[in-house]
Amino acid sequence: MLTTAAAGALVALTAPAVSATPGRRSPAPETVALPDGIRPEGIASGPGTTYYVGSLADGRIVTGDLLAGTVATLLPGAAGRALRGLFHDDHCGVVWAVGGVTTGSVTEGHVWCVDATTGAVMHDVVVPGAGFLNDLVVTESAVWVTDSRVDRLTVITHDHATMSVSGPSFVPLSGAWPAGDGVANNANGIRLLPDGDIVLNNSRVGGLWQVTPATGATREIPVRGGPGIIGGDGLETDGSVLYNVRGSGQYEVSVLRLAPTATGWSAKWTGARTDDTLDIPSTATLAGGWLWAVNARFGVASPGTASYWITRLAAV
Repeated sequence: MLTTAAAGALVALTAPAVSATPGRRSPAPETVALPDGIRPEGIASGPGTTYYVGSLADGRIVTGDLLAGTVATLLPGAAGRALRGLFHDDHCGVVWAVGGVTTGSVTEGHVWCVDATTGAVMHDVVVPGAGFLNDLVVTESAVWVTDSRVDRLTVITHDHATMSVSGPSFVPLSGAWPAGDGVANNANGIRLLPDGDIVLNNSRVGGLWQVTPATGATREIPVRGGPGIIGGDGLETDGSVLYNVRGSGQYEVSVLRLAPTATGWSAKWTGARTDDTLDIPSTATLAGGWLWAVNARFGVASPGTASYWITRLAAV
């Protein structure tokens, strides 16, 4: 276990440069098949149309090419391990993954750093007091992680040059953040806003939330139009466009347009993406000019043997 840093430790955020969404590459498959029984949850992509999907069933990571529709094991599964959010770090060719390891009746929160080419585990950080580590975003200097049952962000600092890490430290969520009860899932998806602040969604009460990373101060992002943001799982961003998986419905991805205001950010609901092949998605990633959503199929009969896949959706 890495030494726990002071809870008030501050880490500066630097938002990555935003490039224009590339033109859609075709032909592209409507779906990409994943191994039966994998119970997928998180997805990340890069470079190009390479993808990475993590497993709730055994904590493996599979990889392949979205346009070619291929799949292979990058990180083998392990007893008791479950992976949720994934994030590919373009700077150094690694995949960060969050989740937990269950031994008996005890589940321990972990953050892993995995070589995106070889599958070697470069770091395995245990997070003390974790309830349900769910999703993450990687900046130039840190990994920021949501804990759906503890109202705080977990922060692990990292150095691209040496691939060293330190932490974890914690930033409590304060201000307008709706406090959880430690049982229902609260904070879920996490991404950076264009100014370097953080955006979260909330699976329990819905809505979008802007967080100042240095202090944890939180304000609700007002959303205009649409049926309302009533929940949420994964988030994905492309400049001022925000994709909220299951934001306004179980079978879709809400599309919102962000805009700065005098007091923070606002959002406008501009529609939703769905498909006949989409059951219940969990997370999504942008690659090849398309939006690719993991079909997690929560509640499917016989999840240990069920079929799973990634569904291609139109990006903005």
